[in-house]
Order: sequence, then C-alpha cells, then structure tokens
Amino acid sequence: MIRKIQFARKLRARSTDAERALWRRLRAQQISGAKFRRQAPIGQYIVDFVSFNARIIIELDGGQHAAFPQHQRDEIRDRWLEEEGFLILRFWNTDVLLHIEGVFSVILDAIHKRRSR
Repeated sequence: MIRKIQFARKLRARSTDAERALWRRLRAQQISGAKFRRQAPIGQYIVDFVSFNARIIIELDGGQHAAFPQHQRDEIRDRWLEEEGFLILRFWNTDVLLHIEGVFSVILDAIHKRRSR
C-alpha cells in the first residue's frame, strides 16, 4: 500500500493539462456534498479522481485508451470498480480542455442522481 501511495503522489506531480484543468474545478470544494480526491488508490488501482461519499470515479483518457490492450484493461478495471459500488465517468482529455463546462455539468448530474437513489 505504501508503494501505491508513493506512486499516486508521483502521478499527482505529473498531472496532464486536462487533469489540472478539472482539478481546478473540483478541488477544495464540496460539489453537492461530494468531495473529490485525485490520484487515489482503490484496491489494486489508482483512479484519477474519486468521491468516496458519492461513490463516483472520474477518469480522463488520452488516445492510448482507445487502443486494444489499454481498452481491454480499462474494461476489466471498470467492472471491478463498479462491483465495488462506484459509478465511473470517463472523459477524453480533449473534452475536458475544450468543453469543461459540459464535462462539469455531466459530473454534477451524476452526483445529483447518486444522491437521489
């Protein structure tokens, strides 16, 4: 677990432009009662963003996630995280960079839906 935490810290230090842009919107705020953490370990995985109280994970993907080996690994990972009770929201990096308001709107809708169940 210590190694995972150290690796998560390295990932935070090397955030992509899209991760930094979204984190500026999510950090230090509770959005409809959902507080997010970034690069957090869950089981054997490290997720980009997570709200443990809303049970929502946000993943930002670059083009490598469309290719076969990575896409298959993402499906296996998502299945496990969903079995643990998380909703996974995936966005392309370009969507975050070019349409952050739309991405943020989808996140807010998901939080509200999770809260009303």
